[in-house]
Amino acid sequence: MTDTEGARLFRETWIAGVTKHYPGEPKASYVTPWEDTPDWEREAARAVYQQVRHFLGLSDGNAKRLTREQKGRFVATCWTAQMYKHFGDPKPAYVADWPDLPDWQQETDSDIFEAIETAAPQQ
Repeated sequence: MTDTEGARLFRETWIAGVTKHYPGEPKASYVTPWEDTPDWEREAARAVYQQVRHFLGLSDGNAKRLTREQKGRFVATCWTAQMYKHFGDPKPAYVADWPDLPDWQQETDSDIFEAIETAAPQQ
């Protein structure tokens, strides 16, 4: 899987997770298709995909033993770093720590890790 395909997987899994876990009607920007996703967000998705792939490789496959929460926390932390990269002074909600994220976002972040883990097994 190329990094671009991985970034698309990230975005598609995000949209699926939001659709599944978000209570009520999500904001339109939460479910914007890849083709309409801003460049900065595509770059961030690509970077997080790469970080998860690298992490999986460095663990020699043992990252699969992490709890679902640990997997989601990893994605959330990687995403937070991207928010600081792309927005020097991001909104507090963009860089909230794991316990402060809504349940739907925690579940979606966990879904993202597991999707990457399944689609891009250890290198």
